[in-house]
Amino acid sequence: MSRQIVTDLEVVEDFTPTARCDEGFLHVRRLKVRNRRDDGTTSALYRVDVIDRPRLDAVAVLIHRQTGSELELLTRENLRPAAYFRQGKAQTVPDGRAHLFCEEIVAGLLEPRDQGEEGIRNRAAEEVFEEAGYRVSPAEVELLGQPFFVAPGIISEKIFLAAVDVTGRVGEPPRGDGSPLEEGGTLKWRTLASLEQALEAGEIQDAKTELAVARYLRRTGRVPWSHS
Repeated sequence: MSRQIVTDLEVVEDFTPTARCDEGFLHVRRLKVRNRRDDGTTSALYRVDVIDRPRLDAVAVLIHRQTGSELELLTRENLRPAAYFRQGKAQTVPDGRAHLFCEEIVAGLLEPRDQGEEGIRNRAAEEVFEEAGYRVSPAEVELLGQPFFVAPGIISEKIFLAAVDVTGRVGEPPRGDGSPLEEGGTLKWRTLASLEQALEAGEIQDAKTELAVARYLRRTGRVPWSHS
C-alpha cells in the first residue's frame, strides 16, 4: 500500500467565539495584574495573557550518528497547523512557504512522572523510540545544558535539550501515538553541512533544532558554522 500524503488542512468548524479559554489543548489565562515596587507603590492595572499546555515543559532530542567521517543528524517533518494557518495573514516578511510540515528534531511533552534529570532522560528515550524508532537507554541520553523559554512573554513552557548517539543501530518503523497530527511525518538523516544549509536558507525554521545543534557542536569541540 502506498503512503498517503497530506496536502492540505480543512477547517470544518471555527468555534473560537463560543470556546472557553481554559479548555482544549492550550489554556489561556486572561489576567489583570499590576507591578509591586520596592517602595510599596504599584503600577496601573494592565492585562496579561498566559498560555499553558496540559504538561508544563518538553524535551527535544538531537539524534545523531557517525557514518565514516561524516556526522549525521536526524530530523522529522511534522504536520504543524499553527504554522500552516499563517496563510492569509499579513506577514512582515513573507517567505513564500506553506509550512504545512515543519522539519525539526524529535520532541515530546514531559509527563508528571518525569521528575528531575532522570525523568527527562527517561522521557527522551521514550520519544526517540516513539518518533524515530531507535531503542536507547535513558543512561545514554546526554542533557545539553539548561532549559530555555520559547516565548516567555506569553508561553510558560520551557524546553530541555538532549542528545543521543545511535551509531551502528538499525531503527524500527516509528510507532507514533496514532494522532492525525502524525500523518505524513517523515524522518530524514542530514549531514551537518546539509543541516547548516537548510537552516540558513530557511528550509528549517525551528529554534530548538538550531539551538540543540549549536550546543552539541560546542560541547563536542566541533566548530559551529558561521552565520555571517
